[in-house]
Amino acid sequence: MSVEKVREYLKQFGVADKIEEFDTSSATVELAAKALGCEPERIAKSIACETETESVLIVTAGDTKLDNAKYKAQFSTKAKMIPPQEVEEKVGHAVGGVCPFAINKSVMVYLDISLKRFDKVYPACGSSNSAIGLSIDELVQCSNSIGWVDVCKIKE
Repeated sequence: MSVEKVREYLKQFGVADKIEEFDTSSATVELAAKALGCEPERIAKSIACETETESVLIVTAGDTKLDNAKYKAQFSTKAKMIPPQEVEEKVGHAVGGVCPFAINKSVMVYLDISLKRFDKVYPACGSSNSAIGLSIDELVQCSNSIGWVDVCKIKE
């Protein structure tokens, strides 16, 4: 159902036909990279956090993790992940399919600068077996992001 909601949402940007659905799971960075046949760092994973006043979605490269100091400097609070059982209610998609498309209106979307290394990235599309290949410009447009942030670091 959620992938259909994303498909309908992405029609306004003319990219809905780029959605790919797989027979296997793409719920993690590794599984998505395998399903797509691309490098894991090109998977645009969405990290769902919350502050005292809002839900925040940070879209970042697949080879990164949140940097607590950078996050606190950006958002003036400690990073707090939304509990998995609350993600669908607060964001609009269940864990494994979280993406910056067709989400709850109250969710603030930010893009981490780690994505700028790539010409094309692959975010999920609302289900644990879907993804879409987008240029960075398309991702910016389709995600309705507030802007770029630097809150992640490459995993070692």
